[in-house]
Amino acid sequence: MKKTISTILGLAALSLVTLTTSCSSDNNDPSTGGDSSFVLTRDNLQGEINDGEVILESGTYKLTGKLVVKANAKLTIKPGVIIEATTLDPNKVESIRYIAISQGGKIDVQGTASSPVIMTSTATKPGSWGGLVLCGRAPINSGATASAEVSDLPYGGTDANDNSGSIKYLRIEYPGYAYNTSKEFNGISFFGVGKGTVVDYVQIFESSDDGFEWFGGTVNATHLVVSNKDAANVGDDLFDWTEGWNGTAENWYGIRTNAGNRGIEADNNANNNLATPISFPTIKNLTLVGFGSTDTSSESQAFKLRVGTKGKFDNVVLKGWKTGFDVEHNETIGYVGTDLVATNVKFEDVPTKSKGTNTAKETVDVSKVFTESATATGAGNGSGVPTWTAGWTKGL
Repeated sequence: MKKTISTILGLAALSLVTLTTSCSSDNNDPSTGGDSSFVLTRDNLQGEINDGEVILESGTYKLTGKLVVKANAKLTIKPGVIIEATTLDPNKVESIRYIAISQGGKIDVQGTASSPVIMTSTATKPGSWGGLVLCGRAPINSGATASAEVSDLPYGGTDANDNSGSIKYLRIEYPGYAYNTSKEFNGISFFGVGKGTVVDYVQIFESSDDGFEWFGGTVNATHLVVSNKDAANVGDDLFDWTEGWNGTAENWYGIRTNAGNRGIEADNNANNNLATPISFPTIKNLTLVGFGSTDTSSESQAFKLRVGTKGKFDNVVLKGWKTGFDVEHNETIGYVGTDLVATNVKFEDVPTKSKGTNTAKETVDVSKVFTESATATGAGNGSGVPTWTAGWTKGL
Protein backbone atom coordinates (compact mmCIF):
# COMPACT_ATOMS: atom_id res chain seq x y z
CA MET A 1 0.00 0.00 0.00
CA LYS A 2 1.31 3.46 -0.88
CA LYS A 3 1.95 5.93 1.99
CA THR A 4 2.17 9.66 1.69
CA ILE A 5 5.19 11.57 3.00
CA SER A 6 3.08 13.09 5.78
CA THR A 7 1.95 9.64 6.91
CA ILE A 8 5.54 8.37 7.03
CA LEU A 9 6.67 11.40 9.02
CA GLY A 10 3.74 10.91 11.40
CA LEU A 11 4.67 7.30 11.99
CA ALA A 12 8.27 8.27 12.62
CA ALA A 13 7.18 10.84 15.19
CA LEU A 14 4.97 8.29 16.89
CA SER A 15 7.90 5.83 17.06
CA LEU A 16 10.06 8.50 18.67
CA VAL A 17 7.40 9.17 21.31
CA THR A 18 7.10 5.45 21.99
CA LEU A 19 10.88 5.07 22.33
CA THR A 20 11.06 8.02 24.71
CA THR A 21 8.28 6.58 26.89
CA SER A 22 9.84 3.11 27.05
CA CYS A 23 13.16 4.55 28.19
CA SER A 24 11.69 6.90 30.80
CA SER A 25 12.10 4.39 33.64
CA ASP A 26 15.86 4.88 33.55
CA ASN A 27 15.44 8.29 35.21
CA ASN A 28 13.36 9.87 37.96
CA ASP A 29 10.62 10.40 35.41
CA PRO A 30 7.07 10.93 36.74
CA SER A 31 5.76 8.38 34.24
CA THR A 32 4.33 5.23 35.80
CA GLY A 33 5.24 3.09 32.83
CA GLY A 34 1.52 2.25 32.73
CA ASP A 35 -1.81 4.07 32.67
CA SER A 36 -2.11 5.15 36.32
CA SER A 37 -2.37 8.64 37.77
CA PHE A 38 0.22 7.60 40.35
CA VAL A 39 3.43 9.63 40.11
CA LEU A 40 6.37 7.25 40.12
CA THR A 41 9.71 8.54 41.36
CA ARG A 42 12.54 6.03 41.42
CA ASP A 43 14.17 7.41 44.59
CA ASN A 44 10.92 8.01 46.47
CA LEU A 45 8.59 5.04 46.02
CA GLN A 46 5.64 5.41 48.39
CA GLY A 47 1.97 6.37 48.52
CA GLU A 48 -1.26 4.90 47.17
CA ILE A 49 -1.83 3.51 43.71
CA ASN A 50 -5.53 4.23 43.21
CA ASP A 51 -6.05 3.42 39.54
CA GLY A 52 -4.56 1.84 36.46
CA GLU A 53 -1.27 -0.03 36.28
CA VAL A 54 2.11 1.08 37.61
CA ILE A 55 5.06 -0.74 36.02
CA LEU A 56 8.51 -0.92 37.57
CA GLU A 57 10.56 -1.51 34.45
CA SER A 58 14.19 -2.03 35.53
CA GLY A 59 16.88 -1.10 38.00
CA THR A 60 16.51 -0.11 41.67
CA TYR A 61 13.65 1.75 43.35
CA LYS A 62 13.93 3.25 46.83
CA LEU A 63 10.96 2.42 49.08
CA THR A 64 10.71 5.40 51.41
CA GLY A 65 7.35 4.69 53.05
CA LYS A 66 4.36 2.42 52.66
CA LEU A 67 3.19 1.60 49.15
CA VAL A 68 -0.45 0.52 48.99
CA VAL A 69 -2.13 -0.83 45.85
CA LYS A 70 -5.84 -0.05 46.13
CA ALA A 71 -8.86 -1.72 44.54
CA ASN A 72 -8.86 -1.77 40.72
CA ALA A 73 -5.18 -0.83 40.58
CA LYS A 74 -2.18 -3.00 39.74
CA LEU A 75 1.55 -3.00 40.48
CA THR A 76 3.68 -4.82 37.89
CA ILE A 77 7.34 -5.54 38.61
CA LYS A 78 9.57 -6.67 35.75
CA PRO A 79 12.40 -9.23 35.99
CA GLY A 80 15.51 -8.09 37.86
CA VAL A 81 13.93 -5.09 39.55
CA ILE A 82 15.23 -4.31 43.06
CA ILE A 83 13.03 -2.52 45.58
CA GLU A 84 15.19 -1.27 48.42
CA ALA A 85 13.56 -0.08 51.64
CA THR A 86 15.44 2.88 53.05
CA THR A 87 16.40 3.05 56.72
CA LEU A 88 14.03 4.73 59.16
CA ASP A 89 15.45 7.90 60.70
CA PRO A 90 15.04 7.58 64.51
CA ASN A 91 14.95 11.37 64.77
CA LYS A 92 11.92 11.70 62.50
CA VAL A 93 8.33 10.50 62.45
CA GLU A 94 8.33 8.34 59.34
CA SER A 95 6.05 5.79 57.70
CA ILE A 96 7.09 2.15 58.07
CA ARG A 97 8.34 0.77 54.76
CA TYR A 98 6.15 -2.02 53.39
CA ILE A 99 4.16 -2.96 50.29
CA ALA A 100 0.49 -3.85 50.65
CA ILE A 101 -2.11 -5.06 48.17
CA SER A 102 -5.65 -4.10 49.19
CA GLN A 103 -8.79 -6.11 48.47
CA GLY A 104 -9.44 -5.76 44.74
CA GLY A 105 -5.88 -4.64 44.00
CA LYS A 106 -3.30 -6.78 42.20
CA ILE A 107 0.43 -7.39 42.11
CA ASP A 108 2.27 -8.99 39.19
CA VAL A 109 5.85 -10.01 40.06
CA GLN A 110 7.45 -11.20 36.82
CA GLY A 111 10.78 -12.52 38.08
CA THR A 112 12.64 -15.41 36.47
CA ALA A 113 15.11 -17.99 37.74
CA SER A 114 18.00 -16.02 36.26
CA SER A 115 16.57 -12.59 37.06
CA PRO A 116 14.43 -12.65 40.22
CA VAL A 117 12.69 -9.63 41.65
CA ILE A 118 14.34 -8.61 44.94
CA MET A 119 12.71 -6.69 47.79
CA THR A 120 15.38 -5.78 50.33
CA SER A 121 16.61 -3.13 52.74
CA THR A 122 19.54 -0.75 52.88
CA ALA A 123 20.05 -1.76 56.53
CA THR A 124 20.67 -5.43 55.59
CA LYS A 125 19.50 -6.75 58.96
CA PRO A 126 16.33 -8.61 60.01
CA GLY A 127 13.35 -6.46 60.91
CA SER A 128 14.53 -3.52 58.82
CA TRP A 129 11.21 -3.16 56.99
CA GLY A 130 7.74 -4.63 56.80
CA GLY A 131 7.80 -6.96 53.81
CA LEU A 132 4.79 -7.74 51.61
CA VAL A 133 1.14 -7.83 52.72
CA LEU A 134 -1.72 -9.19 50.59
CA CYS A 135 -5.36 -8.72 51.57
CA GLY A 136 -8.06 -10.62 49.71
CA ARG A 137 -11.75 -11.51 49.82
CA ALA A 138 -11.51 -15.25 50.52
CA PRO A 139 -13.13 -16.82 53.63
CA ILE A 140 -11.63 -16.50 57.12
CA ASN A 141 -12.91 -17.76 60.49
CA SER A 142 -12.29 -14.66 62.62
CA GLY A 143 -15.46 -12.98 61.35
CA ALA A 144 -17.07 -12.16 58.03
CA THR A 145 -14.24 -9.68 57.56
CA ALA A 146 -11.40 -8.42 59.72
CA SER A 147 -8.69 -5.78 59.81
CA ALA A 148 -5.11 -6.85 59.13
CA GLU A 149 -2.86 -6.50 62.18
CA VAL A 150 -0.26 -4.90 59.95
CA SER A 151 -1.46 -2.30 57.42
CA ASP A 152 -4.98 -2.13 59.04
CA LEU A 153 -6.50 -3.02 55.67
CA PRO A 154 -9.74 -5.07 55.57
CA TYR A 155 -9.60 -8.72 54.53
CA GLY A 156 -11.84 -11.74 54.27
CA GLY A 157 -15.12 -12.43 52.50
CA THR A 158 -16.90 -15.15 50.54
CA ASP A 159 -14.91 -15.41 47.31
CA ALA A 160 -12.66 -18.48 47.50
CA ASN A 161 -11.46 -17.77 43.94
CA ASP A 162 -10.45 -14.18 44.65
CA ASN A 163 -7.38 -13.04 42.72
CA SER A 164 -4.72 -10.75 44.19
CA GLY A 165 -2.37 -11.25 41.24
CA SER A 166 0.72 -13.32 40.52
CA ILE A 167 4.07 -13.65 42.32
CA LYS A 168 6.87 -15.57 40.61
CA TYR A 169 10.58 -15.68 41.45
CA LEU A 170 10.62 -13.16 44.26
CA ARG A 171 13.20 -12.85 47.04
CA ILE A 172 12.34 -10.83 50.13
CA GLU A 173 15.26 -9.94 52.39
CA TYR A 174 15.44 -8.63 56.00
CA PRO A 175 11.68 -8.14 56.67
CA GLY A 176 9.78 -8.53 59.95
CA TYR A 177 9.60 -4.99 61.33
CA ALA A 178 7.99 -5.00 64.81
CA TYR A 179 5.70 -2.27 66.13
CA ASN A 180 5.86 -4.09 69.48
CA THR A 181 6.24 -7.65 70.80
CA SER A 182 2.74 -8.66 69.64
CA LYS A 183 2.47 -6.75 66.36
CA GLU A 184 5.05 -7.67 63.76
CA PHE A 185 5.27 -7.98 60.00
CA ASN A 186 6.22 -11.28 58.39
CA GLY A 187 8.12 -11.87 55.17
CA ILE A 188 4.80 -12.25 53.35
CA SER A 189 1.45 -12.03 55.14
CA PHE A 190 -1.53 -13.56 53.31
CA PHE A 191 -4.75 -12.13 54.75
CA GLY A 192 -7.81 -13.87 53.28
CA VAL A 193 -6.05 -14.33 49.93
CA GLY A 194 -7.95 -16.38 47.33
CA LYS A 195 -6.84 -19.27 45.16
CA GLY A 196 -7.02 -17.16 42.01
CA THR A 197 -3.68 -15.75 43.20
CA VAL A 198 -0.46 -17.37 41.93
CA VAL A 199 2.44 -17.82 44.38
CA ASP A 200 5.44 -19.74 43.01
CA TYR A 201 9.19 -19.58 43.69
CA VAL A 202 9.44 -17.19 46.62
CA GLN A 203 12.20 -16.94 49.23
CA ILE A 204 12.14 -15.15 52.58
CA PHE A 205 15.71 -14.45 53.71
CA GLU A 206 16.55 -13.36 57.27
CA SER A 207 13.16 -12.31 58.57
CA SER A 208 12.93 -11.35 62.23
CA ASP A 209 9.41 -12.83 62.40
CA ASP A 210 7.67 -15.63 60.49
CA GLY A 211 8.75 -16.27 56.94
CA PHE A 212 5.28 -16.87 55.49
CA GLU A 213 2.01 -16.56 57.40
CA TRP A 214 -1.54 -17.27 56.25
CA PHE A 215 -4.56 -15.70 57.93
CA GLY A 216 -7.37 -17.76 56.45
CA GLY A 217 -7.93 -17.73 52.71
CA THR A 218 -7.56 -20.35 50.02
CA VAL A 219 -4.39 -19.34 48.19
CA ASN A 220 -2.08 -22.11 46.98
CA ALA A 221 1.71 -21.80 47.21
CA THR A 222 4.56 -23.75 45.61
CA HIS A 223 8.36 -23.63 45.74
CA LEU A 224 8.72 -21.63 48.94
CA VAL A 225 11.99 -21.12 50.81
CA VAL A 226 12.67 -19.67 54.25
CA SER A 227 16.29 -19.40 55.31
CA ASN A 228 18.82 -17.50 57.36
CA LYS A 229 22.54 -17.05 56.95
CA ASP A 230 23.69 -15.94 60.39
CA ALA A 231 22.98 -17.59 63.74
CA ALA A 232 21.26 -14.52 65.22
CA ASN A 233 18.56 -14.30 62.57
CA VAL A 234 15.10 -15.71 61.76
CA GLY A 235 13.24 -14.73 64.88
CA ASP A 236 10.08 -16.83 64.68
CA ASP A 237 8.54 -19.72 62.76
CA LEU A 238 9.49 -20.58 59.21
CA PHE A 239 5.85 -21.13 58.16
CA ASP A 240 2.69 -20.22 60.07
CA TRP A 241 -1.07 -20.38 59.49
CA THR A 242 -4.27 -19.53 61.36
CA GLU A 243 -7.88 -18.36 60.85
CA GLY A 244 -8.91 -21.16 58.51
CA TRP A 245 -6.34 -21.39 55.72
CA ASN A 246 -7.46 -23.98 53.14
CA GLY A 247 -4.87 -24.09 50.40
CA THR A 248 -2.65 -26.64 48.70
CA ALA A 249 1.11 -26.42 48.65
CA GLU A 250 4.06 -28.27 47.18
CA ASN A 251 7.85 -28.05 47.48
CA TRP A 252 8.63 -26.14 50.65
CA TYR A 253 12.17 -25.89 52.03
CA GLY A 254 12.82 -24.23 55.39
CA ILE A 255 16.10 -24.10 57.28
CA ARG A 256 17.16 -22.31 60.44
CA THR A 257 20.72 -22.09 61.76
CA ASN A 258 19.80 -20.56 65.12
CA ALA A 259 18.09 -21.94 68.21
CA GLY A 260 14.52 -20.82 68.59
CA ASN A 261 11.13 -21.35 67.09
CA ARG A 262 9.35 -23.89 64.98
CA GLY A 263 9.39 -25.10 61.43
CA ILE A 264 5.60 -24.85 61.17
CA GLU A 265 3.22 -23.31 63.69
CA ALA A 266 -0.33 -24.26 62.73
CA ASP A 267 -3.55 -22.96 64.31
CA ASN A 268 -7.21 -22.85 63.54
CA ASN A 269 -8.66 -20.23 65.88
CA ALA A 270 -7.40 -19.60 69.43
CA ASN A 271 -10.74 -18.13 70.56
CA ASN A 272 -12.88 -20.92 69.07
CA ASN A 273 -11.05 -24.07 68.08
CA LEU A 274 -14.04 -25.21 66.01
CA ALA A 275 -14.52 -21.96 64.12
CA THR A 276 -15.19 -22.51 60.42
CA PRO A 277 -13.76 -22.72 57.90
CA ILE A 278 -11.29 -24.90 59.77
CA SER A 279 -7.64 -24.58 58.78
CA PHE A 280 -7.01 -27.57 56.51
CA PRO A 281 -4.09 -27.22 54.08
CA THR A 282 -2.69 -30.06 51.98
CA ILE A 283 1.09 -29.94 51.63
CA LYS A 284 3.44 -32.35 49.89
CA ASN A 285 7.19 -32.42 49.30
CA LEU A 286 8.32 -30.61 52.44
CA THR A 287 11.73 -30.31 54.13
CA LEU A 288 12.21 -28.61 57.49
CA VAL A 289 15.73 -28.35 58.92
CA GLY A 290 16.20 -27.16 62.50
CA PHE A 291 19.14 -26.01 64.58
CA GLY A 292 19.72 -29.52 65.90
CA SER A 293 18.29 -31.85 68.51
CA THR A 294 20.56 -30.29 71.15
CA ASP A 295 18.64 -27.01 70.83
CA THR A 296 17.65 -26.02 74.38
CA SER A 297 14.65 -23.97 73.24
CA SER A 298 11.21 -25.15 74.33
CA GLU A 299 10.00 -24.51 70.79
CA SER A 300 12.34 -26.77 68.82
CA GLN A 301 9.49 -28.50 67.01
CA ALA A 302 9.24 -29.23 63.31
CA PHE A 303 5.43 -29.06 63.58
CA LYS A 304 3.39 -27.37 66.30
CA LEU A 305 -0.24 -28.32 65.57
CA ARG A 306 -2.82 -26.79 67.89
CA VAL A 307 -6.15 -25.04 68.59
CA GLY A 308 -8.10 -27.19 66.15
CA THR A 309 -6.09 -27.15 62.93
CA LYS A 310 -6.33 -29.96 60.42
CA GLY A 311 -3.76 -30.75 57.75
CA LYS A 312 -2.51 -33.43 55.40
CA PHE A 313 1.20 -33.71 54.61
CA ASP A 314 3.06 -36.14 52.38
CA ASN A 315 6.71 -36.82 51.55
CA VAL A 316 8.23 -34.99 54.49
CA VAL A 317 11.86 -34.80 55.69
CA LEU A 318 12.54 -33.45 59.19
CA LYS A 319 16.07 -32.88 60.45
CA GLY A 320 17.51 -31.35 63.59
CA TRP A 321 14.47 -30.83 65.84
CA LYS A 322 13.92 -31.95 69.43
CA THR A 323 10.35 -32.93 68.50
CA GLY A 324 8.89 -33.80 65.12
CA PHE A 325 5.12 -33.41 65.70
CA ASP A 326 3.81 -31.59 68.79
CA VAL A 327 -0.01 -31.74 68.90
CA GLU A 328 -2.10 -29.78 71.42
CA HIS A 329 -5.77 -29.42 72.41
CA ASN A 330 -8.65 -31.86 72.24
CA GLU A 331 -10.00 -30.69 68.90
CA THR A 332 -6.64 -31.02 67.17
CA ILE A 333 -5.96 -34.40 68.73
CA GLY A 334 -9.38 -35.62 67.56
CA TYR A 335 -8.26 -35.25 63.93
CA VAL A 336 -5.05 -37.27 64.36
CA GLY A 337 -4.76 -40.13 61.87
CA THR A 338 -7.61 -38.90 59.65
CA ASP A 339 -7.74 -35.16 58.91
CA LEU A 340 -4.42 -34.49 60.63
CA VAL A 341 -1.80 -36.85 59.29
CA ALA A 342 1.65 -36.85 57.71
CA THR A 343 2.53 -39.77 55.44
CA ASN A 344 5.98 -40.84 54.24
CA VAL A 345 8.00 -39.00 56.86
CA LYS A 346 11.77 -39.34 57.27
CA PHE A 347 13.34 -38.28 60.57
CA GLU A 348 17.00 -37.28 60.96
CA ASP A 349 18.33 -36.21 64.36
CA VAL A 350 14.81 -35.96 65.84
CA PRO A 351 14.79 -37.85 69.17
CA THR A 352 11.06 -37.34 69.93
CA LYS A 353 8.98 -38.11 66.88
CA SER A 354 5.63 -37.10 68.34
CA LYS A 355 4.19 -35.57 71.48
CA GLY A 356 0.56 -34.96 72.46
CA THR A 357 -1.03 -32.77 75.13
CA ASN A 358 -4.80 -32.44 75.52
CA THR A 359 -6.64 -29.33 76.68
CA ALA A 360 -6.35 -30.45 80.29
CA LYS A 361 -2.55 -30.54 79.87
CA GLU A 362 -2.45 -34.34 80.05
CA THR A 363 -0.06 -36.35 77.90
CA VAL A 364 -1.76 -38.40 75.18
CA ASP A 365 -0.55 -40.68 72.41
CA VAL A 366 -0.57 -38.99 68.98
CA SER A 367 1.80 -41.37 67.20
CA LYS A 368 -0.79 -41.96 64.48
CA VAL A 369 -0.11 -38.43 63.26
CA PHE A 370 2.65 -39.80 61.04
CA THR A 371 3.80 -42.79 59.05
CA GLU A 372 7.46 -43.26 58.18
CA SER A 373 9.39 -43.82 54.97
CA ALA A 374 13.15 -44.15 54.68
CA THR A 375 12.96 -43.05 51.05
CA ALA A 376 11.16 -39.73 51.56
CA THR A 377 12.75 -36.96 49.50
CA GLY A 378 11.00 -33.93 50.98
CA ALA A 379 11.44 -30.82 48.86
CA GLY A 380 13.49 -32.84 46.39
CA ASN A 381 16.88 -33.53 47.93
CA GLY A 382 16.08 -34.96 51.34
CA SER A 383 17.48 -32.65 54.03
CA GLY A 384 19.78 -31.07 51.44
CA VAL A 385 19.16 -27.97 49.36
CA PRO A 386 16.71 -28.66 46.49
CA THR A 387 17.97 -28.17 42.94
CA TRP A 388 14.98 -25.94 42.11
CA THR A 389 16.42 -23.23 44.39
CA ALA A 390 19.44 -22.69 42.16
CA GLY A 391 20.01 -19.26 40.64
CA TRP A 392 17.36 -17.15 42.35
CA THR A 393 17.80 -17.75 46.10
CA LYS A 394 20.37 -16.46 48.55
CA GLY A 395 22.36 -17.91 51.46
CA LEU A 396 21.60 -21.61 51.00
